[in-house]
Amino acid sequence: RTRFRKRPGRRSRRGVSAWQQSSPLAFPCPSTYVHFMNTEAARPPEAADLRALEILSTLETGGDVTQRSLSTRLGVALGLVNAFLKRLARKGYIKVTTAPGRRIRYWLTPKGFTEKSRLTVEYLRYSFQFYRDARARLRKDLEAAAKAGAKRAVLLGTGEMAEIAYLALRETPVALSEIVGTGGGKFLGHSVLSEADLSRLDFDLVLLADPSVAGLVPECRRRGAIVLDPFTLLPA
Repeated sequence: RTRFRKRPGRRSRRGVSAWQQSSPLAFPCPSTYVHFMNTEAARPPEAADLRALEILSTLETGGDVTQRSLSTRLGVALGLVNAFLKRLARKGYIKVTTAPGRRIRYWLTPKGFTEKSRLTVEYLRYSFQFYRDARARLRKDLEAAAKAGAKRAVLLGTGEMAEIAYLALRETPVALSEIVGTGGGKFLGHSVLSEADLSRLDFDLVLLADPSVAGLVPECRRRGAIVLDPFTLLPA
């Protein structure tokens, strides 16, 4: 009988396997993912953590990263970026060196690599919980609307919240009539109609999934439609 031996994963000079290098989440080890994703409570990420994650992720990609480019990417003042970089350097997450031409370069340290992985998993874990809560709450309100007689719904807007609303809608007796938004094109396999098309549609329920088209809500209410705003159904 031929015996097959499992080949060990290729290791880099810093002891990181090829799988970890190619993974977009770059976990120190698969068990880190399991540990964080199985933790019950997920707190909303702090603004400082999100900025730190953005900076560490940018530095991990390499290239010429400057304080000004980080300021533009994060949408914050240059002084705030400088303060964040100093804080990350003090914690040992990044290394600051001087390149030729008096340029400053920032490098992600092994400790920073681990912290970036932790922040990534925390962010994903909260995102998944946010998605589950939003979908469950919206489904509950859609079922109540269906009991009140709602049969055909119009989805106002496109984007992430619209995707959640669309999936919740498919779990209820209410049928999707059309999707109305800006920009046209396709969304989840449906043609996106213009705001002017709303007047000719037959519906008794509206899902507002994009605040930018909230101006259509008064007309929908005048027509006697039930209006659900997914953004108001989320936990504070």
